[in-house]
Amino acid sequence: MSLPQIQLPDGTSLPAIGQGSWHMGEGRYTREEEVDALRQGLDLGLRVIDTAEMYASGRSEEVVGEAVRDRRDDAFVVSKVLPSNASRRGTIEACERSLQHLGLEQIDLYLLHWRGGTPLEETLEAFEQLIDEGKIARWGVSNLDTDDMQQLLELPGGAACQTNQLLYNLGSRGIEYDLLPTLSEQGIPVMAYCPVAQGGRQSRYLIESEAVRQIADRYAVSPMQLLLAWTIREQAGRRPVMAIPKAVQPEHIRDNAAALTLELNDEALAQLDEAFPPPDHKQRLDIV
Repeated sequence: MSLPQIQLPDGTSLPAIGQGSWHMGEGRYTREEEVDALRQGLDLGLRVIDTAEMYASGRSEEVVGEAVRDRRDDAFVVSKVLPSNASRRGTIEACERSLQHLGLEQIDLYLLHWRGGTPLEETLEAFEQLIDEGKIARWGVSNLDTDDMQQLLELPGGAACQTNQLLYNLGSRGIEYDLLPTLSEQGIPVMAYCPVAQGGRQSRYLIESEAVRQIADRYAVSPMQLLLAWTIREQAGRRPVMAIPKAVQPEHIRDNAAALTLELNDEALAQLDEAFPPPDHKQRLDIV
């Protein structure tokens, strides 16, 4: 059975659910537990692993690097440069530090974490140099709203953007009004972080929703599986979103992988729309 995929503009196909690593390397779990979790995800086909230089000041990248050691062909590694480092020289130096943390020769996808004071064209110049030097294979962005994306796409080389990583889940649907359609028109998929909200009260708000629980019971799945399946659902005949949930506990990793095969019918989607209506106006971009 083929798993649902998203396709990057350069033609690369990736499973519609990957793995996040935010908060890894912070001591909440042992290094062994975090590495084993990422490897279990790889075993289940969750080959995209997302990290960033900001996460635990590079220690998350070290966890990811250990997890993909001897399994490089199984993994598609994503990392990010902080906007404070996003000058031409700063981006190159940040990428070299990330490669050292990861223990890799090349990052598969390198993102601008969010927009700062550096002109976008300067960061793009650095990305292009890093591609020429073989240090990254492709680049993208994160947390850029519609106006920023339009500006980016008008720049020389801007059309090479492969993704926009955004906060997106059933309880945070603002990008559906204009940003998601704009990206879809350009064939640029979203990488959804916090696809079941940011944990704590926000996640409980979704998981304990009567509509979510009713539909999850109907499909005999967990609420988490349902929320992930909703995030990566087909929209307008295509699958424009990949989810990158973070999980360490084995049962949660298995749930995440199982969500790849869960297809929600029109009745379930309509019930979720009624409980969590899609936006009818432009909303401020959610960022955490």
